[in-house]
Parts: sequence; structure tokens; C-alpha cells
Amino acid sequence: MRPSVQEMIAKSNGKKNKKVLEKIIPIILFLIASVSVLTSIGIVLTLIFETITFFTRVPFFDFIFGTTWLPFSNNEAQFGIWPLIIGTLKVTLIAIIVAVPIGISAAIYLSEYASENVRRVVKPVLEVLAGVPTIVYGFFALTFVTPVLQAIYPEIKIFNAISPGIVVGIMIIPMIASLSEDAMSSVPKSIREGALAMGSTKFEVAWKITIPAALSGIVASIVLAVSRAIGETMIVSLAAGSTPRFDGDFTGSIQTMTAYIVQVSKGDAGYGTTIYYSIYAVGFTLFLFTMAMNILAGYVSKRFREEY
Repeated sequence: MRPSVQEMIAKSNGKKNKKVLEKIIPIILFLIASVSVLTSIGIVLTLIFETITFFTRVPFFDFIFGTTWLPFSNNEAQFGIWPLIIGTLKVTLIAIIVAVPIGISAAIYLSEYASENVRRVVKPVLEVLAGVPTIVYGFFALTFVTPVLQAIYPEIKIFNAISPGIVVGIMIIPMIASLSEDAMSSVPKSIREGALAMGSTKFEVAWKITIPAALSGIVASIVLAVSRAIGETMIVSLAAGSTPRFDGDFTGSIQTMTAYIVQVSKGDAGYGTTIYYSIYAVGFTLFLFTMAMNILAGYVSKRFREEY
């Protein structure tokens, strides 16, 4: 039975609507995907323009090579960025010392030793740490970790680099553990089984087979965790202090780049002042640090990737 004219028209209109929809959907998806790109471009441009304004008032080389950070000085303000960088690196160093051994050990356990039932329970519980608000971590560092450290080593001040460093390390453990475990789990079972058939123990398989094969993912997870530690804000704002210092002391008050931005953003400087524009210069420096770490993570991932 031949279709009626109305059915043929309806079928033709349906095909036209599908073609129009197929043309519109890619455009809509492109616009949605462009939001994040345009937002990133806007943030970078804002940092650049405001940082340029800062450098019209403060010499560039004084900022880059200066070792004194006294923006609120009544005599002569000094804007040498290195005390803030040193403070940031102190916290990051301690965080990595804490997080890397624990994170990789947890990843080895979940990948090589834990049963499927244990893995289903332990991994989500471990990842819950990543969802705890950082301000909670900050109060935990100030009210619990610091008193414990003072009981062990009384010379440690209330505000110091060690306490926030330890807590930042605890915060980034899930990132290292989860990403490293994913990289280890992607290693084919046939390689493990071959090593076990040769008489290797589970630890030897993990140390000499799995970790080298998953090295790119493990190193990338560590680099990303370092980037996260560098950009941490609330923990260091609450527990590290606000004293920019260009020295190697970890027991006294310090100030990181993010903590300084928080300090000024709370209203310590008026709009349009040199101090106000300094937070953009510090923010741009922090952006360069995190961007360099992300580029390094991508390079490492490609450089050491194993093909199977």
C-alpha cells in the first residue's frame, strides 16, 4: 500500500528537522565547551593587565630578585617576591614528604594486595579526604596538629610551616593514591602473571614490574599533587601565619603566596593602591608555577608512557 501524500510530507519534514538538529547540536556543544576556554582566557588577561599596572609602580627586577616583602611598611614598601615563594615551597616540600610515601604505598596495596571487596570499600573512603573543605583542614592543623608538634618539640611556634605542610600532605594523599592506583591497575595482568610464574613475590612484582610500567601515571600524579599543594589557600592562611621570611626556618611563622592574597583581599588595602595591584602580580606568579607543573605533568606522562 502506497503512503498517502500527508505521510510523505510528514516524513520529509522529519528528515529536514533531523538535519537542522544535527547542524545545531555541534554549535551548542561548541559554545558550551568554549565557556571554560573563554573563562580561562579572561582570567589570564585580567592577571596580565593588572600585573602590568603593578610593574608601572614597582620595578620588575626588584620584584623578581628582591628578598624582602614589606608591602605595609610605613617607611618604604618593598615588594621582593622571594619570601613568599620560599614560604610556599616550605609547605609544599613537607606536604610531598608526607603524601608521596603514603599515597604510593596505598596505591600499591590497593593495586597488588587488596581483594576486590576491600578495594571497593577502602578506595572510596580514601577519596573522601579529597572532599573535606580546606578550611576544616586549616582548623585541624591549627588546633590539633600544631599542639601535638609543640608537645614533641616545644620550640615550634603556633604559626609554622610544618603543621600546614603535614595537613596539606594529608589532603593530597587521595590524589596521589587514586591516580597512581589507576595507573598501576592499567598494567596488563599477563605481565604480573608472567613475573609470578618466574618465582617473583608480590612485592617484587609491584616494585620491579608494576611501578616501572606505571611510572608515567605515578609521576604525573605526584606533579599534579605538587601543583595542588602550591595553590592551597585556606590551610596556610589559618595555620602558617603572615610573616614573609627569606630563610630556612620551618618552626616559625611564614607567609605563602596564596596567604598573602587572602590577607589583602580581606580589606587590608584600598582599591587602586600598589598593595592592591600586588595581589595580581603574586597571583600571576602563582599561575606561572601551577602552569609549569601542569606542563611538566603532561611531558612526564608522554615521556615515560609504556605501550602494550
